[in-house]
Amino acid sequence: MNNPGDEACLKIVPERGVRIVKITGDQGELPLDADKNTAGVSLSAMLDVIQADFGIEMELHKKMAIGSGLGSSAASAVVSVFALNQMLKKPLKPMDLLPFAVEGEKISSGGSVHLDNISACLLGGFILIRSNDPVDVIQLPAPDDLRCTVIHPHIEIRTELSRKMLRSSIPLYKAVRQWGNIAGSITALFTHDYQLLHRSFEDEIIVPERAVLIPRYYEMREAALKAEAIGFSISGSGPSVFALSESDNKAKYIADQIGQVLKKIGIGYDTYISGINKQGPRILS
Repeated sequence: MNNPGDEACLKIVPERGVRIVKITGDQGELPLDADKNTAGVSLSAMLDVIQADFGIEMELHKKMAIGSGLGSSAASAVVSVFALNQMLKKPLKPMDLLPFAVEGEKISSGGSVHLDNISACLLGGFILIRSNDPVDVIQLPAPDDLRCTVIHPHIEIRTELSRKMLRSSIPLYKAVRQWGNIAGSITALFTHDYQLLHRSFEDEIIVPERAVLIPRYYEMREAALKAEAIGFSISGSGPSVFALSESDNKAKYIADQIGQVLKKIGIGYDTYISGINKQGPRILS
């Protein structure tokens, strides 16, 4: 449950600054240079603000695939500042860590600010981003029996390239339907109304543009809905997809049905089934 997720090991040292001594699980893709690494930049921003008279040595263990659409860069940004916060005599509030994680996330998103992944990773549960500037992040209810099935096909879609596919303008009729679906989804979470959540689980703007990058996307969606998924969509920029359901048994059956689609075309995949993590990051040892 609540996997996958990155792990970080931090050590306080006398020499100021951030030194990344080891990265595993990245197949050599990520830089050890802290100024070019999402986790390193986040840590440096935090050390500057708290005016630390010490430095940090860090090991980063990537347990979340890069380019998977699961928020890999956000996981690295958040785990680093969360770990440092636990080591302080006067820890900051979780929301106060958000600006530091934002600085790290900029590295992977070409300098633009996106709060969706880092906010959910840091705070847990469902998150509404009402505004990026000024930052206005709202936590929404997460029903205890809700389950998420994630399928990660073994292909890669780079976030920065996927963002370039999105249109700069949206027809008014699509925007109106999208606003209605967002409002319906939020209401459904507050009222525990899964029928309303099912009716509202339709993306009019992003999914139609990005679905072309994911093999058999609409076939996987049909398989999930036939298996009684509450809803099905793309995770982040893809290629991962996800479905929501009401029990572990349904979540596993949905995973099997989606997997059958990918098996037919010879694409391997990973499966993750979990409740909604309401806690966010945690200390392992």
